[in-house]
Amino acid sequence: MTHTAQFSTTTLTQRFPELETIPEKDVFFVCVSGMGVAITPGDPPRLFSAINPAAAGCRVENIQYLGHYGETPCYAAEIGSGSPLLTGMKYSGVRELFVQLPADELAIAAFAVRIIDFARTTQYCGRCGAKTRRLRTERAAFCTDCNLITYPRISPAIIVLIQKGDQILLARSPRFPAGMHSIIAGFVEPGETMEEAVHREVQEEVGITVKNLQYVASEPWPFPSSLMCGFVAEHAKGEIIIDNIEIISAGWFDRDHLPVLPPSRMSISRALIDAWVQREQQIFR
Repeated sequence: MTHTAQFSTTTLTQRFPELETIPEKDVFFVCVSGMGVAITPGDPPRLFSAINPAAAGCRVENIQYLGHYGETPCYAAEIGSGSPLLTGMKYSGVRELFVQLPADELAIAAFAVRIIDFARTTQYCGRCGAKTRRLRTERAAFCTDCNLITYPRISPAIIVLIQKGDQILLARSPRFPAGMHSIIAGFVEPGETMEEAVHREVQEEVGITVKNLQYVASEPWPFPSSLMCGFVAEHAKGEIIIDNIEIISAGWFDRDHLPVLPPSRMSISRALIDAWVQREQQIFR
């Protein structure tokens, strides 16, 4: 498949233990607020700032090490609500930066939001409620009272394109914009393999069974913390019976009569559909 995962932080290298202090120069910062990042508008816009926002008068609630971008240490800085930003910067959602930012910077923007969220939601121990501290030797929160170590959560999920002759199954979620359809997806449950999750989700949501399941590719999906594992499969038996909860309509579509598809080409769902439309032989034999 020609799709390249948009949110893979391959250009960041993790160097632990972290530096004891943040350098005063030759350093990059990504400013985060809520689930958005700050950019300097332009063509293209700039994600990184070489200025420590805390030193520039911004109210910084916490700073987290992200990794090294080349030889430059990179940090995410959470800016407090209502605090002014660095001069010339403005906030943007990560999704809105697709195509505007290079793929590696888009991945770092998403990663910064995820790591700040991790720091925000693990300030206290989930077992005993005591205050945690950050480990410098790995990315984790440590409780000094009960010794629980908490790592960033990753939620595995599956997504599958199902073929039936020259058609594919496309379905509509009640959360989608009007008219939009996509392929079947869902989270893996405790104790399941990826393959079992595919069969269960397909059966639950559209009432059919599939065969010839084939893994294709994966993509970190930071909305908020999924790892999407993409598959293709063939219809085995059964007629479509929607669950009317996760799916409100579904049907078989050929290449000449496709409904409205996910507009963003950054997603693995759209990549699987596009690969089928283009008859990429390494996947659709």
